[in-house]
Amino acid sequence: MRDYYEILGVSKNASSDEIKKSYRKIAIKYHPDKNPGNKSAEDKFKEAAEAYSVLSDSEKKQRYDQFGHAGVNGGPGAGFSNMNVNDIFSAFGDIFGDSDNVFGNMFGGQRSRSRRKGGSDLKISIPLTLEEMYSGGSKTIKIKRLERIDGQSPESCSSCGGSGQLKRVSQSFLGQVVNIVECNNCNGQGIVGGREKKSAEVTFDIPQGVSSEHYQVVESAGNQGAQKTDDGNLIVYFEEKQHPLFIRDGSSIYMSVSIEYHQAVMGDNVEVPTISGKINMKIPKGIKSGQVVRIKGKGMPDPRRRLNGDQFVKININTSNNKTKDFILLMEKMKEILGNDINCSKFE
Repeated sequence: MRDYYEILGVSKNASSDEIKKSYRKIAIKYHPDKNPGNKSAEDKFKEAAEAYSVLSDSEKKQRYDQFGHAGVNGGPGAGFSNMNVNDIFSAFGDIFGDSDNVFGNMFGGQRSRSRRKGGSDLKISIPLTLEEMYSGGSKTIKIKRLERIDGQSPESCSSCGGSGQLKRVSQSFLGQVVNIVECNNCNGQGIVGGREKKSAEVTFDIPQGVSSEHYQVVESAGNQGAQKTDDGNLIVYFEEKQHPLFIRDGSSIYMSVSIEYHQAVMGDNVEVPTISGKINMKIPKGIKSGQVVRIKGKGMPDPRRRLNGDQFVKININTSNNKTKDFILLMEKMKEILGNDINCSKFE
């Protein structure tokens, strides 16, 4: 069993908020609904839940720091490897409750609802440019979903009696074992008939500053059920398109700018692009190649803090290959003034 701090990617001195934030990030990444059929992702999800259950509890954390896995619930595992995912949400689902919809309403609401009659959730991924993620706003997409047919009512599944589940009883050396499986006749929906697959347009709002780690839950926009109250949700995952110029890290934006030697020596004001448009940036006198200029507030919006990150511009100084007589004379004059001495320093 790996170290709990290693699993959550935090130090032993991490605060409770840091532990909570790290667990939330891992839970979103390896969420079973985001990784259907991926056993490895489910195992990592449960592993993170186990680590969080210990490190979020001050007494358990103290015992773990002192005795390791042996100090908490008799050792590693603690039942999480065999625990149902729904039980994990029952235990820790509240840590997602203080987030905006885009950060996981599906954790808190969807799983606590009673089984819908035929209305299952739909999942879809949409690619967005960095500019679209910056601006947010209304988005309309086309999907295919099951919709109710006017004048026709679905019937309760005869195989499972409308429960959507079947009990399979088997015998083992431990005795009788009962397994609950999804009904094949109705695909776990509890009803058959009365609906057909149709194309539909769904409009929803994209919050400013979303990233590939976020998703949006559009209530009652999934497969329709027997009644309107049974309609499933549409879960929209966001995929960030690669930008030709900018690199994003959270709410920060990074890019490089190449300038001429005289601009580095004398300083200058140059026009540079940002995600929100072009601005004038001041280059300080004597700047060195590789230094970074920070442009405050010109990064991506941070949905949690309601403010923008910063843009960081790495300065590269061009080395000219100009071979004109005037340029060569200028370089010789500079050589005469500056000399040939070099300054050695430790590599950083």
